[in-house]
Amino acid sequence: MTMLAGKTAVVTGAAGPAALAVVRGLLEDGAQVALVDPDAMRLDSLVRFLRGTTVAVPCDSGDADAVREAQQKIEKVLGPVDILVNAVEAPPASRIEATDPAQWRRITAAHLDSAFYWSRAVIPAMRKRGAGRIVNVLSLAAKSAGADSGAALAAAHGGLAALTFALARETAAQGITVNAVAAGAMEGSSAIEPLNEAQRRQLLASIPVGRFCKPEEFAYAVRFLASPLAAFITGEILDVNGGVQMD
Repeated sequence: MTMLAGKTAVVTGAAGPAALAVVRGLLEDGAQVALVDPDAMRLDSLVRFLRGTTVAVPCDSGDADAVREAQQKIEKVLGPVDILVNAVEAPPASRIEATDPAQWRRITAAHLDSAFYWSRAVIPAMRKRGAGRIVNVLSLAAKSAGADSGAALAAAHGGLAALTFALARETAAQGITVNAVAAGAMEGSSAIEPLNEAQRRQLLASIPVGRFCKPEEFAYAVRFLASPLAAFITGEILDVNGGVQMD
């Protein structure tokens, strides 16, 4: 399937398992993809094994100047950005008492500030072309009040949900759609890997479908929202959580 042939996509947090699955999916759909992540060595090792047109762009997306520089580099190599996927991976849970101001800022910068900076960077050109796709990746914490993820992450992703709605309304008339995917427990994620067997069983017991999400399943949801098939969908949060959160 090449429904995204000729399109340029940016995926942030690209070294994480979920975002990497999105990268592979977008490449399968014919897009050329810029992988953005602070981990330069990890990015370099990944792009060697990807099939399709890619560029690795090390960048701290929580830094506005770094985002501007990264965007300029991407456009020089791949051209204007048609698709933006903000997919920074959620960190392990931390209770409010254990969250110091520096950690609070790191979490909000990584998840909320980065999506704002990247959206602000790519929307003007999307407006001029009359088309664009932005997909924000949310933690389930955005809807569950951070019961399993901590207050900082819940606040950052609640803000990211609100940003999704605000940008969707602001840009709809220019042919830009802005949506989000709210992901549940995912195989290989930093929230699952540290768990022991007992903790895994307890978590699985809370998921109605009885298993963790596969990164490829999550990626299909993002691919749909980034595709021409979703041209009439904007301001939507799509749950991919196995029935944990139903609305």
